Amino acid sequence: MEIQPMDQQELEKRLKQEKNRRMYERYQAIYLHTVKQMSITEIAEIIRRNPVTVSNYIKAHQKKGLDGLRMGVSTGAPEQLTKEQQQQLKQIIITKLPHEVGFPAKHNWTLALAAAYVKREFERSYTIAGMAKLLHRLDLRFTKPTYTLEAADEAKQKEFVSEQFPQLKKD
Repeated sequence: MEIQPMDQQELEKRLKQEKNRRMYERYQAIYLHTVKQMSITEIAEIIRRNPVTVSNYIKAHQKKGLDGLRMGVSTGAPEQLTKEQQQQLKQIIITKLPHEVGFPAKHNWTLALAAAYVKREFERSYTIAGMAKLLHRLDLRFTKPTYTLEAADEAKQKEFVSEQFPQLKKD
């Protein structure tokens, strides 16, 4: 495909100014195809993409010009669990401890335990990051547990904070 001089100037301008790596890659593919007359296979090797991906870039450019290369919003992969399964998972995490549902000696839910539960009960695999996103969508937040001393002497703690701690800070 022959590129017009004005279009080539605009393409070169966008290549120089583009900060987004993925958009730069798309402009680069078009540049290599239209200006350097390289094949789709050659371009795919250079930018390390599948030839089908490069072909899609070229088709988008042919249909809508350089603006046709803009990225749309990715909806992501479809959810692995049904709404009912998600609610069941939420209820289990809220109402039961891990050892109550068959995990040995665990008293706090972790992302890894939640993922293991989903794998066991629903036969679906989640990464730790994927489980974090799922639990966030279910309005569940996780924090690291903090521990308090049950038998702590309040008077000794106040004395430490007011007398000993300031002295330690100076040293």
